[in-house]
Amino acid sequence: MYVRHLQVTDFRSWPHADLALEPGITALVGSNGQGKTNLVEAVGYVATLGSHRVASDAPLVREGAGRAVVRAAVVNGGRELLVELEITPGKANRARINRGAAAKPRDVLGILRTVLFAPEDLSIVRGDPGERRRFLDELLVSRAPRFAGVRSDYERVLKQRSALLKSAGAAKRGGAKADLRTLEVWDGHLARYGAELLAGRLDLVAAIAPHVTSAYANVAATDEATMPSSRVASLRYRSSLGASLPEGYGEPMGKEADVEVLEAALLEELARVRPQEIERGVSLVGPHRDDLELLLGELPAKGYASHGESWSFVLALRLASYHLLTEDGAEPVLILDDVFAELDRRRRSRLAELVAGAEQVLVTAAVAEDVPPELAGVRYDVREGEVRRVQ
Repeated sequence: MYVRHLQVTDFRSWPHADLALEPGITALVGSNGQGKTNLVEAVGYVATLGSHRVASDAPLVREGAGRAVVRAAVVNGGRELLVELEITPGKANRARINRGAAAKPRDVLGILRTVLFAPEDLSIVRGDPGERRRFLDELLVSRAPRFAGVRSDYERVLKQRSALLKSAGAAKRGGAKADLRTLEVWDGHLARYGAELLAGRLDLVAAIAPHVTSAYANVAATDEATMPSSRVASLRYRSSLGASLPEGYGEPMGKEADVEVLEAALLEELARVRPQEIERGVSLVGPHRDDLELLLGELPAKGYASHGESWSFVLALRLASYHLLTEDGAEPVLILDDVFAELDRRRRSRLAELVAGAEQVLVTAAVAEDVPPELAGVRYDVREGEVRRVQ
């Protein structure tokens, strides 16, 4: 899989940019503020309908423009598809596939797969649980695009249910009787969509965990068998269900998650914590309260890993994602956005060696010297609103 051509109009800083791409390694080199990251961000947007830099679409539209357009020609298995996305703040975005209108933008999900490395990734290790949930859900959607709908449905139900709990809590504190007639209905919706999302996450963690352990050892350039147990990387899913989560779920070689079992467990836990939820006015149970624990030995990487170890864990997560998606049958495009400037010489060289053989690698760097020699290939200079091929 690779992107053969990228075109953007009024996307970020670019009034217009047209870039021919090819398999292998392409480096976009330019000083900060020249727009190189904006170009690979556009590639990532085609794959995920989201940005790795901002939470909403509005900043993606160039200042003064009414909309942004991204077009990408994607080649997969000898077949080429043209994806066009129109981003309009305050309105529904629109998508076209081979010039024909898609029913909804998420219909394009799965046409292009990417794995993106960026300095912002350090927040996966050091940030709050929301960063790790986002990592899981984005990978889950990359593997199975239908989960975009599941995630959207869950978030919609969660918002409605939380609003009901908040109003009920306020009424109770004011001495009035809370109207909870519809709460059981929302409990059912939350449990149904939550169980499906939770099952997807648990199965994903079980599938990716061995890859993370192996990738961490590879990044550290250490034989996995001889690595000290205190420095072996592993994953553990921490559910708001606590002890109610069936044993073996989310573990390598463990049980495949059963949606019906999880739905029943969620309903039972929702009933148990209902008084606390009404008192606090928030939903206390569900995938939105879960976390992915990143462990070195038995200790959490967050708070215990050094800066270098934190970066090694981030790289291991992304490399594991790449290997997992490749196992699924479609090797993703690798995007390395200004990441080499953040790494020491050993990790820089090791990462370059590990990704050099990918079908397509897009690299951004402030100076040409930041691109490791292992990733020599096509180079574009990005400056003053132009993208110019120099080798």
